[in-house]
Amino acid sequence: MSPVNGRIPVSIITGFLGAGKSTLLNRILKDPAMRDAAVIINEFGEVGIDHMLVEASNDSIVELADGCLCCTVRGELVDTLAELIDGMQTGKLKALSRVVIETTGLADPAPVMQSVMGHPAIAQHFDLDGIVTVVDVVHGLSTIATYPEALKQVAVADRLVLTKATLAGAAQRAELIERLRSLNPRADITDGDTEEAGTAAILANGLYDPASKIPDVGRWLKDEAHAGHGHDHGHDHGHGHHGHHHHHHHHDVNRHGDQIRSYSIMHDQPIDPMALEMFLDILRSTHGDKLLRMKAVVALTDRPERPLVLHGVQTVFHPPVRLPAWPDPSDRRTRLVLITRDLPESYVRELFDAFTGRVQVDRPDRAALEDNPLAIPGLKM
Repeated sequence: MSPVNGRIPVSIITGFLGAGKSTLLNRILKDPAMRDAAVIINEFGEVGIDHMLVEASNDSIVELADGCLCCTVRGELVDTLAELIDGMQTGKLKALSRVVIETTGLADPAPVMQSVMGHPAIAQHFDLDGIVTVVDVVHGLSTIATYPEALKQVAVADRLVLTKATLAGAAQRAELIERLRSLNPRADITDGDTEEAGTAAILANGLYDPASKIPDVGRWLKDEAHAGHGHDHGHDHGHGHHGHHHHHHHHDVNRHGDQIRSYSIMHDQPIDPMALEMFLDILRSTHGDKLLRMKAVVALTDRPERPLVLHGVQTVFHPPVRLPAWPDPSDRRTRLVLITRDLPESYVRELFDAFTGRVQVDRPDRAALEDNPLAIPGLKM
């Protein structure tokens, strides 16, 4: 449970068809830490969970032998999550420690993430803890090159779990890892054959560290700038080798995916809440589809000692949460981490600068900016 807000952490396991999601899930389910968890299977047809076959029965929630609940999504995922809330509130179900959702291999993970974040009643009880994407070392490169869904599953992941590594050569594995790093420099890469990959520990990728009960901003943002790499250069980590000169090659089919990039924006002064809201509104309303994922910890001018946590997937944002205090009182910088597709980093930076006042605009222009926020000098849509 995340101790600060009492919501139940939700992990999503995704990955392409045949990557080994069910095998991984079956190993995790044997971990005693999963005893009070619920697993939601969002597949078509039947999915083999050891010691039971989840079938599309009328009663969609089944208790496994070791106390973990398992259910299949029959309609909307939101309905299944609502069913779990209802069961806990009426006492039919025990209090859950976590929820794991396994998505179908062909799924775009965004709607699954949005089901947890975007519905007020659901977001009140659940927190999106992390996305674990399973990648098969043998077929990973060709799958990412062929299927946009697989590419997106990799780009938005908090953790990548490599499977079938024993069937591939070292060179193939190294090439895949380099590709994964270029698409998603921030995700942890875990070898699926290790002992750790078979435990509930790989599901914990969220803001709250259950061991210390203190928000772990650095881990959640996977923010290398937090490790003291200086102020402005942290965002180039992991993709500098094909940095800014790829901005115009959106239609270069051979390297499709190079327009997906991950970067961070830092700001060391508290931000006016209105300015933040306008920045987010413009980003979401004009380029929401290109904003694959955004996480942020923000110092606001009202109560800067209590940072605001933001988490968005495309146009859907989780209701903002205030932390009780900064995890590291010596570092109160605002940090945004974005994963975007076809959205130049310079555009996002200039938009952010325009609203946070880092670019000094003459007074008349400021008034014009308030009338028409899109008329920002130097910003090309």
